[in-house]
Amino acid sequence: MKTTITINLGGIVFHIDNDAYEMLHAYLLAVEKQFVNENERKEIMTDVETRLSELFKETLAGKRDVIMTEDVSKVIEIMGEPEDFVEETEQESTNFKANSKRKRTEYKTTRRLYRDPDSRVLGGVCGGLGAYFNTDPILFRIIFILIFFGMGSGLIIYIILWIAIPEASTTAQKLEMRGEAITIENIKKAVREEFENVRKNMKF
Repeated sequence: MKTTITINLGGIVFHIDNDAYEMLHAYLLAVEKQFVNENERKEIMTDVETRLSELFKETLAGKRDVIMTEDVSKVIEIMGEPEDFVEETEQESTNFKANSKRKRTEYKTTRRLYRDPDSRVLGGVCGGLGAYFNTDPILFRIIFILIFFGMGSGLIIYIILWIAIPEASTTAQKLEMRGEAITIENIKKAVREEFENVRKNMKF
């Protein structure tokens, strides 16, 4: 018989056994420790927790109700460990080190279609299509303009796509939109780039 704990991770409630909780808690502490001096720390940790909750949902998938240590190990292998993307700090979490000798698991990310809020003119539809097809969004803007003047239906099609396609509001969704692996390293890079872009725009 094992003790289980109820946790809220990324806005989703999970039941997790005590050993798995200790492993997950040590992992999150070790990750957060790497960003203690970073302005982006809060946003990075929010995105990391959101992605962890998505992976746990996929792992459980209605088969079980409780997260176990093997589930945490699997998710850590997908997300990556702190030492994978930063230099080793002076003091690592003892609990995390005891469980950190794992090989990195390659996790194939499915490219998904979202509206891109970072390169939008109206609703970000063309930006999202450009990211999805790895093409300059200007091409899709030209196509919609040609359809609009040629057939008169370009605006209607655009509005339908605007309603039907969700916006990439989180860092994980923006990575997914570009077909990039949703790992801690990529989340950190994406958040940092976003902050840098905001700073540059504020200067102008």
